Amino acid sequence: MSGRARLTICAVVATLAAACALLPLVTPATWMFQAAALLAVQAGVGTAGRRVPLPRPLTVGAQALVSLLLLTVVFAREVAPAGVLPTPAVLTYFGELLERGTQDVGQFAIPAPVTDGIRLMLVGGVLVIGLLVDVLAVTYRSAAPAGLPLLALYSVAAGLAQDGTRWLWFVCAAAGYLLLLLAESRDRLAQWGRIFSDRSRSGPPRSSPPGGAPEPAVAPVRTGRRIGVLTLGIALAVPAVLPSLDGGLLDAARDGGGRGGKDGGGTVSAVNPLVALQDSLNQPENRTALTYTTSASSNEELYFRIVALDQFDGSAWKPSERRIRELPGTLPPAPGLGPAVRAQKVTSTVKAADWYAQNWLPMPYPADQVRINGRWRYEPEGRTLVGDRGQTTKGAEYEVESLQVSPTAEQLRQAPSPPERLRREYTDVPDSLPSVVHRTALRQTRGADTDYDRAVKLQNWFARDGGFTYDTEVDAGSGSAAIANFLRKKEGFCVHFAFSMAAMARTLDIPARVAVGFTPGTPTGDGTVEVGLQDAHAWPELYFEGAGWTRFEPTPSRGSAPPYAQPNIPDSSQPPSEPSAEPEESETAAPSPTPSEECDAEARRQDPDCGQAAAPPNAGQGGGGFPTGTVVGGGLVVLAAVLLPLLPLLWRTRVRARRLTGPPGPASGPAVLAAWRELVDSGWDFGVQPEESATPRKAAARIARIGELDPEAAEAAHRVALAVEEVLYAPRPRPVEGLTEDVLRVRAGLREAAPRGLRLRAVLLPRSSVRVAWAASRRWVRVRERCASLFRGAPEPAPPPEPGPTS
Repeated sequence: MSGRARLTICAVVATLAAACALLPLVTPATWMFQAAALLAVQAGVGTAGRRVPLPRPLTVGAQALVSLLLLTVVFAREVAPAGVLPTPAVLTYFGELLERGTQDVGQFAIPAPVTDGIRLMLVGGVLVIGLLVDVLAVTYRSAAPAGLPLLALYSVAAGLAQDGTRWLWFVCAAAGYLLLLLAESRDRLAQWGRIFSDRSRSGPPRSSPPGGAPEPAVAPVRTGRRIGVLTLGIALAVPAVLPSLDGGLLDAARDGGGRGGKDGGGTVSAVNPLVALQDSLNQPENRTALTYTTSASSNEELYFRIVALDQFDGSAWKPSERRIRELPGTLPPAPGLGPAVRAQKVTSTVKAADWYAQNWLPMPYPADQVRINGRWRYEPEGRTLVGDRGQTTKGAEYEVESLQVSPTAEQLRQAPSPPERLRREYTDVPDSLPSVVHRTALRQTRGADTDYDRAVKLQNWFARDGGFTYDTEVDAGSGSAAIANFLRKKEGFCVHFAFSMAAMARTLDIPARVAVGFTPGTPTGDGTVEVGLQDAHAWPELYFEGAGWTRFEPTPSRGSAPPYAQPNIPDSSQPPSEPSAEPEESETAAPSPTPSEECDAEARRQDPDCGQAAAPPNAGQGGGGFPTGTVVGGGLVVLAAVLLPLLPLLWRTRVRARRLTGPPGPASGPAVLAAWRELVDSGWDFGVQPEESATPRKAAARIARIGELDPEAAEAAHRVALAVEEVLYAPRPRPVEGLTEDVLRVRAGLREAAPRGLRLRAVLLPRSSVRVAWAASRRWVRVRERCASLFRGAPEPAPPPEPGPTS
């Protein structure tokens, strides 16, 4: 096996080894066999292109084209003409599949089902990585940079995986990469020749194999293996012993977001459950996630809470890393809830859909008792249940006893100060929060005497008085700059309203956090209630001593404000609502292109667009006319797919016409040499490789013998050879008649004697087309030497001699 073939196999193995890290993300793993088969075909095309040999860019292009055709056959056979041609309709279908796959990734928990969209993402991604590895390691003979795409593939998988066997996939990916480096090193060492051992060492000398072939470089190869194994061991051991926030590579399992010990303790990691919330709201079909029955007289207040986001670091709201424990029979009392506040016990029986799988259990707040089968752990600070060791809500049936807390407005208004520890933690805001957020909160709550009155004023400003618009298509940012931008543009969905109100409440020294879950859902008429994806919601929870964590509803047209947040509060001190977050008294309702009062230096640093006129609602959206760009792009792709395989044929036809087309009359000098080059290249196309050392007569006789020319064609080749010798050696060569006809007669004789396969290759993939690469290489060497001579100040070197008559 040649060194390049061995390198190709190692490139395929390394890609598949890195792709194994994707196996825990989806089920079943049958997509891997499909990816392996397509990757093998892709590598085979590259091997064939390098054996011709094709120029390197053409080899890469052929592999990319074949990969596109394979993906068309596998994923878009029904849409493609003849089941294989990648037309614009096929590319549009690929875009739709990828969009569906992206939605599925955000919707399903790990391991996700292999939908068509996810399968295209997996198989197509492996093919792209495989092509990059093959191009770098095999085509351009540089295996070291090929580790970058392998690292990217492994990093994506390792970042999403939730099991404790990620070190195994790291070993697979690292071993594949080391195998690739070893194959390249072995190939390079083999080209150095025989390895001579130390004569002073004991033992018989190694003899060369018959034929004088160089002995394999055994010693350096063994040393390379040892270095690779040592490096891999260090890479595994060092992260395991170094201190870090999340542990090392060999850390304990975190199935379901939890990490526990023998005593049932552990921590819950800071996952972000908002990844799929916007996608759920934008789903065209409101798929039912939960079905429940309840003993409550009304389900209007029965929000199903999944998780509480209590940490705001300036870039996102997320749950803190908390201690988790075994699920107790009865949950501890809700924090801050006193006996004076009315609380009614409610029992709800819930059934999760078979497709709805996530690690956090939706249930009303505050739950008092949960009866459920499976591996569920309890996080007391947020009073949430987290699946352990891969436990999800898929098809789960459970019963929750919860309290329906109904404080009065007066109780909340007279609530005492919260505990100092709780107040410090839940009023903390990052330094990066723009000052406009605090100033806006002060302005909108002016005249309110208690934390409760301030909270209600903020809620009413967002939901009713502030001119905000509910829109699920905006960017779902959650950082400090996103909050300031939301206060200025006043467009967003529940995430923006909840995050902004919670942040503003914290700046007013009111403990606040954000809850994520579902609104109560829709009754079906048979006593059950259905909760769909479009019921996904986020809302702020504010803490009042005696009532605990209480829900507010700042999002317009979503959910309902609780009864305790709906009193008629006099609004005489409420400033008029203006388009900006903190308007001046003289400011008009029209947007101004100049910065407003609130856009100080810090606000402009966080949001460069602060104070600028808002863009029209339809700005940047194209019309619904004819999709010119799509049609033109698709046409160019089809044109490239058709022309790329025909490039060698077109080049060869053009060169032949240039060589054989000259002024009328007898040929002389350069025309004779051009005709001879065409005859030699014609023989090369039909399998007669030229010999640089042969004379024209011997070369013509060799073409006639190997090409099995008939006597007339052989005589024509002999006449062309005599004409070339006369041009090269005679003092005054004579013009020659009929030289073009003789060359065409030789070419026709070669075609008639050649088998069908050789004739087809001579037309579509002529061997002599490699002269394009040779010419480009000579030009590059010439340019490089000229540049080097300019830098050295030396005279330019003489150009390399032109090829001889048989080249």
